Amino acid sequence: MPLQILLKDIPNYHEIEVYRQHGGYHIFKKAVSKKPDEIIDEVKKSNLKGRGGACFPTGLKWSFMPKDNSMPKYLCINGDESEPGSFKDRQIFEYNPHQLIEGTLITAYAIGAQTCYIYIRGEYVKWIKLMQKALDDAYAQGFIGQRMKETFDCDFTTEIYIHKGAGAYICGEESALMNSIEGKRGYPRVKPPFPAQCGLWDYPTTINNVETITNVPEIIDKGGEWYANIGEPKHPGTLLFGVSGHINKPGVYELPTGTLLTDIIYKYAGGVPGNKKIKCVIPGGTSMPPIRGDQIEGLKMDAESLKAVGSAIGTGGIIVMDEDTDLVKVLARITKFYYHESCGQCTPCREGTGWMLRVLNRILDGKGTSKDLDLLIDIANNIEGHTICALGEAAAWPVKFTIQRFRDEFEARVGREIILPIANKVHSMRTTLEPLTDIQVG
Repeated sequence: MPLQILLKDIPNYHEIEVYRQHGGYHIFKKAVSKKPDEIIDEVKKSNLKGRGGACFPTGLKWSFMPKDNSMPKYLCINGDESEPGSFKDRQIFEYNPHQLIEGTLITAYAIGAQTCYIYIRGEYVKWIKLMQKALDDAYAQGFIGQRMKETFDCDFTTEIYIHKGAGAYICGEESALMNSIEGKRGYPRVKPPFPAQCGLWDYPTTINNVETITNVPEIIDKGGEWYANIGEPKHPGTLLFGVSGHINKPGVYELPTGTLLTDIIYKYAGGVPGNKKIKCVIPGGTSMPPIRGDQIEGLKMDAESLKAVGSAIGTGGIIVMDEDTDLVKVLARITKFYYHESCGQCTPCREGTGWMLRVLNRILDGKGTSKDLDLLIDIANNIEGHTICALGEAAAWPVKFTIQRFRDEFEARVGREIILPIANKVHSMRTTLEPLTDIQVG
């Protein structure tokens, strides 16, 4: 049986009494018996990497928080989960909410945060209600808020609030998330300053993903070295892989990092319907560069292995596409999403996403040329690296790498040269029966 850290096979584990019967909330009592720096050092030993896509070392991020306790400090848990192909965090909200809450308490103690926000995307109505119920139960037991002093015999207290988003993909970016909590438009902020120095309401703030924080109680309970020995050494632990697309058993699978992609697809997710060949796999949500089906043999699912083949682990959202998939349609649909979700703050992203979508639609309409393929890559290159946040890369990478890696398929859909109608004729001549070339100026 695969190792279970996040999604445990325990009936009714989402209920607070069942969670407590299996050691829940006792780990926080163990944590407050140590110094905050000792907690941070333990997480550093574990080499826990962020599960939101960037894979930044969690303990190192915590250590950036100033030690000065004279100012307010904040912790934000990012559960926006708007990346197409990613649906892992909602599994935690539904099946293991109290481990997330206990992880939040431990993290808040380690960094000295007096206020915590769990930010959940607005479309997750069901999971917001489930999470709020778990939070209410924890408050009722005295595990959060002022009663913590009596419950855990400590001097530390913190408050936890659920903040509902309004469905904007951009608010999954950490600084846009903070603007959203403050009641402002979800625009990413220019960095530096970074959140640890100037975050919510200009006070120090740490932002972590839901899956990242849910790992913390197990690390504190069993030790950083225990966690560091799970999976790949440079990217240890288990990951929640959300498998979708042309697959017999779509779902979320918790497996150690470094698990073979072919094992995830065929051993756990039941293979491809009709035993068709795989044309393409997106390994970490639609913003990650795709991988050709003939390159997946022997490929491990961890940050370093995917980086070596020109992709990234992202959120672990694996999208499988079989041999009959129309990749031009897929790419146009992905591009439409990022065009719609661009916040419009940066010109390259605001304008570039629209240009890429129009060119792709032109190809779908049978009016594209081979020059359009180079044009799309050129537009993508002009977006990549020229925006405040990573949505520019999220929009550019699918276009750039899908065309480069499946060029033959795109070439088959375009002509060498197609003459498009000229839209800017002299207005008075648009309806004339006499060709403009035959009109002589006297």
